Amino acid sequence: MLVSHVVRPDALHVTLHRDLDVTNRAAAALRIEALVQAHRPARVVIAVPAADPSPATLSALARAHRMCAGLGVPLVLTGASERTGRLLETDGA
Repeated sequence: MLVSHVVRPDALHVTLHRDLDVTNRAAAALRIEALVQAHRPARVVIAVPAADPSPATLSALARAHRMCAGLGVPLVLTGASERTGRLLETDGA
C-alpha cells in the first residue's frame, strides 16, 4: 500500500508509506486527488516518508498542492524538511 488516509473533523490526513518512483507516482497522485475530491476536507495533511523526498514524490506532492490550491483547501506537509516544505509554499502576493 502506497497511500493510506484517515478522515478527521478538521482535516484529511494522508500518509505516503514510501518514497515514490516513476512507476507509482501517477497512481499515488491520483489516489490523493480522489480522496480530496471525495471528502472535500477543510485542509489536507500529507505525511511524507522522508525529510527530502524523491523527485517523483515531490512531483506527486506538487500535483496535489496545485489541486488543493485550486479548491481553496490548504495543504500541509509533515515529516518533510523545511527546505522541502518551502518548495510547496506559495507567496500569496
